[in-house]
Amino acid sequence: MIEITTIKLHQIEEVKQIIFAICSEIFQVPEEVIRNNDSLSDIDDMRSPPGGRFAPSHYLDSKGTFLVLVDDDKVVGSGGIRRLNDEICELKRMWLLKDYRGQGFGKKMAQMLLDFAKKAGYKKVRLDCGDEQKQAQAVKLYKQLGFYVIERYNDSLCTVFMEKIL
Repeated sequence: MIEITTIKLHQIEEVKQIIFAICSEIFQVPEEVIRNNDSLSDIDDMRSPPGGRFAPSHYLDSKGTFLVLVDDDKVVGSGGIRRLNDEICELKRMWLLKDYRGQGFGKKMAQMLLDFAKKAGYKKVRLDCGDEQKQAQAVKLYKQLGFYVIERYNDSLCTVFMEKIL
């Protein structure tokens, strides 16, 4: 059964592995290059430190969320919402394994994340994509969801920046 749920701590490493693999596939560079440019420390922040309490998280305790697409207990996709300020959040880490793209799972996950953002009180959602051509499917999906291109809003290596008013 395929379902979208909130990430569980034991899924963190699996999420990181699929993000590195998908980025390597899309950008046609060795996984090591991806790792050197992005440690995914924001995902690591969801870990529980010794003693059992959650560390402050970019997602789970800061008016955000992090979802996983799971197929029979295997993580096959991810996506999150994290706070930028009181009115603006960011759609982050939206990745699906190749076999799960083009089947509506990305759209469903994105809609769940946008619904969360609206309920959390955000007025706008922003996102960035690495490359418009290599991520043409993603950019097309975001445009279908009402996102439009904006000026750069962060210092990432990305070249496409988009926003949606909620």
